Amino acid sequence: MAVRTGCKQTETGVLPEDWEVDCLSRFWDITDCKHVTARFVAAGYPIASIREVQSRFVDLANAKQTTQHFYALLIEGGRRPKAGDLILSRNATVGEVAQVAEWHPLFAMGQDVCLLRKKAPEFSTNYLQAVFRSRVIANQLSDLMVGSTFKRVNVEQIRAFVVPMPGPAEQEAIAEALSDADALIESLERMVAKKRQIKHGAMRELLTGERRLPGFSGQWEMGRLGDIGEVTGAGVDKKTRPGEMPVRLVNYLDVYRRDLLYSSGLTQIVSAKPEQVRRCAVRRGDVFFTPTSELPGDIAHSAVAMEDIPDGVYSYHLVRLRLRVDWDLTFRAYAFKTRAFYDAADSLCEGSGTRYVITLPRFRSMTVAVPPTASEQAAIATVLSDMDAEISALESKLAKARQIKQAMMQELLTGRIRLV
Repeated sequence: MAVRTGCKQTETGVLPEDWEVDCLSRFWDITDCKHVTARFVAAGYPIASIREVQSRFVDLANAKQTTQHFYALLIEGGRRPKAGDLILSRNATVGEVAQVAEWHPLFAMGQDVCLLRKKAPEFSTNYLQAVFRSRVIANQLSDLMVGSTFKRVNVEQIRAFVVPMPGPAEQEAIAEALSDADALIESLERMVAKKRQIKHGAMRELLTGERRLPGFSGQWEMGRLGDIGEVTGAGVDKKTRPGEMPVRLVNYLDVYRRDLLYSSGLTQIVSAKPEQVRRCAVRRGDVFFTPTSELPGDIAHSAVAMEDIPDGVYSYHLVRLRLRVDWDLTFRAYAFKTRAFYDAADSLCEGSGTRYVITLPRFRSMTVAVPPTASEQAAIATVLSDMDAEISALESKLAKARQIKQAMMQELLTGRIRLV
């Protein structure tokens, strides 16, 4: 394939002829952490390890802290982080990189990270951070990890990373463009988080009767699951056997990740006997729960079938509640998502630390609070579903912004688009 005019073929791909391409160590110094086992204290000097370098800037909010003596040991040999440096993880979550800013307090590097410091002041910290978050480094890391059961790189391997380096002015221009994209992404992330927080507050108030919508009154009712509906387990396994009917499975993750279940969203095909298809059918209004998990907090998540699914069955990892009472359909998706319901499930589950489960009799004994009329149920469901729609729209914008940034990185970090 011919290289486009004004470009050259390099180890990282086709780049502009005036860009330099070389080992990272030519442009930046890389210093490993000091291998000292520090003593932790309640108040002292923060230590940045892998957990603290997962975002754009080093996050010391929950960092462990050490004494002045150990701080002095950890920063020996030019290891004290300064504004403009980068802290890079080289173990477990390899390649995460965060900036050190002027506003950071004095802190030290902990274990499994290293310090990157520019050799020339005109080099851009933002630019190199973008490179580390791009395919340029991701591909080199992937090559290093081939055949390895441990995700780990050493300082010499980091020094050998090949990086594209345009001139300082172009580095800064690329970094500024990507920084604008980051700002949009961060703004959308904050908005999504805020809207979710508002929704959680609304659910807490509206699903317990703490706050009533205008025009509604009357005592809420407590319903025992075994009284208001039929609670069943013994669903279909994930196997396909000759001679059985092909069916689509409502599986554990469908319920864990969603509130509403539709036929179009079921993609797992298994097989079942005719009797199983009848017994484990999925009908409009059925509520499914997760009765087992490795963590107690993951038990009793629920989702509701919004339509009949004639070729659908539910998994043996789920419990189905088929209501005998006439609840609003959408309200069913929210009714069981209260702190009281989750706490009750937590107290009723049995387990040894590796697997927790609620038995069917205990599931049937659980209770749920409901408004006295279907119209109030519908009104609550409308408020919450409108909030969900708003959150979903913001999440779509956020996903698109992230895609656009990835496309920008591909174009800017290969010189296909020049800003200078």
